[in-house]
Amino acid sequence: MDITRCQWAVSDLMIAYHDNEWGVPVHDDRRLFELLILEGAQAGLSWEIILKRRDGYRRAFDNFDIDAVAGYDQEKAAALLLDDGIIKNRLKIAAAIGNAKAVQAVQREFGSLDGYLWGFVDGKTTGGELQTLADVPVTTPESDRMSSDLKKRGFRFVGPTICYSLMQSAGMVNDHVAGCFRREEVRGVT
Repeated sequence: MDITRCQWAVSDLMIAYHDNEWGVPVHDDRRLFELLILEGAQAGLSWEIILKRRDGYRRAFDNFDIDAVAGYDQEKAAALLLDDGIIKNRLKIAAAIGNAKAVQAVQREFGSLDGYLWGFVDGKTTGGELQTLADVPVTTPESDRMSSDLKKRGFRFVGPTICYSLMQSAGMVNDHVAGCFRREEVRGVT
């Protein structure tokens, strides 16, 4: 039986990600933090490169424990620059640590990263009406607002395109295109 998927899911790794994760609503702060860091790490790279290193990121960043990462010092940051399991970019590593501290502030103010981020889409998944890959936007007014607010709060590597990718991966928007078997499956998940 042939299965129709979004056209970007072509390698085994990307197919598994598409079929099991992409677009499924995420409400766990640790997982949202992971997606935020990984989406920022992707800047200038492909998502497949990041997925290949995801286990390395999980190991290097204490399974994305927000409090642990917020407590990283210069010595830990220097060690991360030598870690072959992640993208060894000084700015992206510093942003991950700084973003963990910013997440802590968001949690104090809003109760959770989940409540804060999902507030940009009024707490529910949007979309689910795209016809082709060409119809998928790179930004939306919601991702623009999210990016602007995150930056005001001290987050880095959170431009509008990165925020839109986060929204897609965390299920805030359903961008599975017409004909993709996951489109309706994801639509029913909250």
